[in-house]
This record gives sequence, C-alpha cells and structure tokens, in this order.
Amino acid sequence: MKSMINLTSLIAVMVISLSFTACAQRSEEQKEETKQTVQTPSKTTRKMEWNKLTKEEERVIVGKGTEYPGTGKYDKFFEKGTYVCKRCNAPLYRSETKFDAHCGWPAFDDEIKGAVKRIPDADGQRTEIVCANCEAHLGHVFVGEFLTAKNTRHCVNSVSMNFVPDKKEGQ
Repeated sequence: MKSMINLTSLIAVMVISLSFTACAQRSEEQKEETKQTVQTPSKTTRKMEWNKLTKEEERVIVGKGTEYPGTGKYDKFFEKGTYVCKRCNAPLYRSETKFDAHCGWPAFDDEIKGAVKRIPDADGQRTEIVCANCEAHLGHVFVGEFLTAKNTRHCVNSVSMNFVPDKKEGQ
C-alpha cells in the first residue's frame, strides 16, 4: 500500500514538472529566436491589412519567439470576454476556456472553432499554434497533461493577443 502511494506521488510530481517545463525553452533557443530574420507572409496572407506591431510583438508573432514566463499581461488575467489575434483581430479564445496552468503563460483548453491552426514544430516534439486567419505565432498546444477535462493546453504568448471584454448589460 505504501509503495502504491509513493508511486502515485512520483507520477504526480512528474506531471507537475512536465507542465512547468513543457512551455519553457532553453535560453539558447530564445537567443537563437531573437537572431531569426522576420519571415515574409505566405501568398494567402500577404494581401491582408494587419495591425502595426512593436518590435517585441514582431519578434514573437512573426519571428515565432516566446515571451519570458510570468511576464505576460494575460497570464493571471481572468475577465469575461474574447481574446483576439494581435496582428489581425480575429477572435481566438473565449475567457470560459482559460485556466491557470501555473506555467507562466495564458492557458486555454479550447479555441474558437476554426480560429487556430496546429503545425508540427521543427523540433518534432511540440505542436505550434498559429492564427488560422493570418498565421501569427501564438504559442504551442500540449495534449495529455490531464490539467482539464478536455486534456488540452494551449500555451499562448500574451503579446500575441488583445482582449475584448464582454459588454455589460446596459452598455
């Protein structure tokens, strides 16, 4: 019985450890991302009009970078509304799907239908998520962590989104 409790505790510690490290990237990778040149949009997205981005927003959204954990304005933010793409304003996530994954980035267990596209990462270990409308880099999606009933975590850079609050009655 005691060995069963120890095994359960070990598994719980491993799952928690994986959730903290899954989104985090080594500092060498972050330095390399900073060096990357800005990519040109694909033919399908080239004609769109996009919002002007700051240098940091461009590094993350276009250069597929990552903001530092715990620094994003939406990590501990839980108002009612819709998260939209910073580059094209397309709706991405509803606040009802947001949860605190304790990973340092905003986490959602579901996207607005058709809003997010999944792309296998070059490292072969993660799956990148981008805006389906303009292909802006959002972050990564992880499945199998058992953090919610949907067993999915969209780990999103705050800098990739804007928040539009729900209208209150009488507005």
